[in-house]
Amino acid sequence: MVNSKTIPEGYKLTDVGVIPKDWSVRSFGEIFTFLSTGSNSRSDLSQSGDIKYIHYGDIHTKWRNILDCKKDTLPYISSEKVKNLPFIEEGDLVLADASEDYENIGISVEVINVGDDRIVAGLHTILLRGDKDIVTDGFKGYLHSINTVKSSLRRISTGISVYGISKKNLADVLIPLPTLPEQKEIAKHLSDIKTLIETLEELLEKKNNIKQGIMQELLSGKKRLKGFTKDWEDGILGDYVTIRSGESPSKFKFNNNGIPYYKVEQLNNSGKYQVETPYFIECNNAIPKGSIIFPKRGASILLNKVRILSKDSYMDTNLMTLTTNKELNNEFLYYFIKFIELWRIADTTSIPQINNKHILPLKIKVPPLLEQVKIAQILSDMDSEIIFLKKRLEKYKAVEAGVMHDLLNGKVRLV
Repeated sequence: MVNSKTIPEGYKLTDVGVIPKDWSVRSFGEIFTFLSTGSNSRSDLSQSGDIKYIHYGDIHTKWRNILDCKKDTLPYISSEKVKNLPFIEEGDLVLADASEDYENIGISVEVINVGDDRIVAGLHTILLRGDKDIVTDGFKGYLHSINTVKSSLRRISTGISVYGISKKNLADVLIPLPTLPEQKEIAKHLSDIKTLIETLEELLEKKNNIKQGIMQELLSGKKRLKGFTKDWEDGILGDYVTIRSGESPSKFKFNNNGIPYYKVEQLNNSGKYQVETPYFIECNNAIPKGSIIFPKRGASILLNKVRILSKDSYMDTNLMTLTTNKELNNEFLYYFIKFIELWRIADTTSIPQINNKHILPLKIKVPPLLEQVKIAQILSDMDSEIIFLKKRLEKYKAVEAGVMHDLLNGKVRLV
């Protein structure tokens, strides 16, 4: 219970807790009109047509808070299948009423830049049209991120493996609402941060696409580096590498130090170089530092988790290593395998797996060693730039989350 003496000046105690004095508390039912939605599955959708369709799965996976019809792509549906549904208007809120995970219960998007598009809300969604005298455009998409709203959405959800929300229960959920001027300022502030994040995401995608194109040209020999004219050798990988597989962890006693021992799961938490592991063993036949390590069995093959050992190491039976001879640069091999992708090498008829028979005859075009090094360095520099952009993006997303929390919950005021 909140003691009135602990309420900060300029704030008040309400049914949703302590909020700024000039804020109000309204329910979804007071703010929004609930409109009809469709029930069509993905099989009814296509890439062209006359009416656009918002599927709840896309709310979970494609958009954050705002659906911009000028930028974002929507599937289509035949008008015959949604003939009685209302078309979405500028600023409408579409809430996903089903979620397979607890975190995203009640996630929603506000639809902007509708223009002349004819759009309907579909399967497992609730379409909400707000009273513009109570809630402003640009602010509605952030309502589900307010702490008390998020808690209420979780509380009213039902189900075990899939959490669902009913219109009746949603109508009673209370929302702490800033004044309209403050809503507009909050929306503008969050929109500016969102634009910055989207710009970085677009730049990152562009850099990745450029890198893929350059990898194809450099690793195939279609583009030669200046100063190199000697022909490349057409070889098979088995002539350039030593293949090693690991042993079961049951054969070892794990220590606090010693030779790093890797399981497939450790490949999840590293970049190009494999460093972190909680497991260490005593071992006389460690895999040399610089060897290429990757999964040889299971779904991780499909994720193309290729790494370079940063130390002499060992691993379990689900991993394979390739140690290069003096004719093949290990970093050149790393980029070669990353480019051709593990799943293209593997037997994927049942459980994906890679064995010696897949590696030994694998064709590879081998440049002179110095050219290999130069190619690897160019791609490594591109990786460094991409990693820098990823870290910068993560930083801005963290800033966005912090700013959103403070503004939507009245911790920081803009008016």
